[in-house]
Amino acid sequence: MKTVRKVSQIGCDCHRRFSTVTARDDQNRIVWRQRLEHANRQKLREQIRTWPKGTPVILEGTFGWGWLSDEFLDAGLDPHLASSRKVAAWREARGMAKSNRKDADLLSELWDQKPRWWEVWLAPPEVRDQREWLRYRMTLVQIQTGLKNRIHAVMHRHGIVHDYADLFGIHGRRFLNLLVAPKDRTLPRSARAVLKGYLQLLDHLRRQIASATREFRKQVKRSPAPRRLMTLPGISWILSYTILAEVGRIERFAGSKHLASYSLLVPRAYDSGDDDDDSPKGRHVGHVGRRTLKWAWIEAAHGAVRKGGRFRALFDRRTNGGKRDRNRGYIAVGHELCRVAYVLWSKELDYCETPPARTGSRKPSSLRRSAVSNQDQDQARAPTRARSRLRGSQTRSRRSRPGTGQPEHPMVPVVY
Repeated sequence: MKTVRKVSQIGCDCHRRFSTVTARDDQNRIVWRQRLEHANRQKLREQIRTWPKGTPVILEGTFGWGWLSDEFLDAGLDPHLASSRKVAAWREARGMAKSNRKDADLLSELWDQKPRWWEVWLAPPEVRDQREWLRYRMTLVQIQTGLKNRIHAVMHRHGIVHDYADLFGIHGRRFLNLLVAPKDRTLPRSARAVLKGYLQLLDHLRRQIASATREFRKQVKRSPAPRRLMTLPGISWILSYTILAEVGRIERFAGSKHLASYSLLVPRAYDSGDDDDDSPKGRHVGHVGRRTLKWAWIEAAHGAVRKGGRFRALFDRRTNGGKRDRNRGYIAVGHELCRVAYVLWSKELDYCETPPARTGSRKPSSLRRSAVSNQDQDQARAPTRARSRLRGSQTRSRRSRPGTGQPEHPMVPVVY
């Protein structure tokens, strides 16, 4: 009699046109292997609906995993995402050859690994939609930068010199429109046609960028988290939306250090050998994380430094007043912005330059001076007996340990 083995875990190696799938039972034995064709979406849905409901499916975090995880979720399965770097390192450590079939077999073994060192966060569809808008606008801005460079190249190629600080501002565009006018003979006919085409493309791109920016503003207004981020100096609409899309869910980070590491703002040490008294060597920020998030924090750091305050003081302290290591200073400010933003986002607070005093902490010096002056005025008005009681209370307060309210015992001088 043939025994029917129950599928307990599935590994899926996703590619552009097809996916290779391996299913295993609770004894880690292979039950079956299948191939999913991506061209016929209806046939693919019928095929995955035959799999046991609630079965965990491990996908490798390669290009195109998003839509396939949505199909698995709609079919009642439990998709999980595996880090491609960690899976590749695990395969090399085991000395396994790489093929589509072996990759699917390897992914199907991951579910039994405890703890789940291989798993990374599977972004939900709404977060992936936000990132789609972000990538779209980033692409448009990159194309716009390329077009502006080509326009500058046309001007330089034909010896056109101008004094405009912004060639694409109001006065600069008026100058460019005069150059492409039919009656103008400053540029040859071919150069005028090329420049006119570039300007038309630039106008169209700017309209597309403005449309994407309006979508950013709509989503920022609907969510309280990016509005709280905008209370930080240096963070505006674009940067708040960028941070929102790249972070996704703040709950998935255990603390601000984890968010800073994910943002590639934490230095990594690669020291080897004996310690010496020299400065650390080989320490750079990480390279496994969200590079767009790193750009957003450092861009915000430039704005925060310009506005002054505590972040300007941090920058001056790290760079000796801006005289050395300015780039590292901006990274340090971006790191601090990231730490503060984590607290604002997770605890639903707005940023203020002067944080509220903690319980039992001493007041700032300005507040202490104002309090002392008020007490002096009260002493001048109070009777003699009340004045003596007030002086006694001040003496007792001075003899208490700061921040605790406990008495501070006087120190006895030692005679040698």
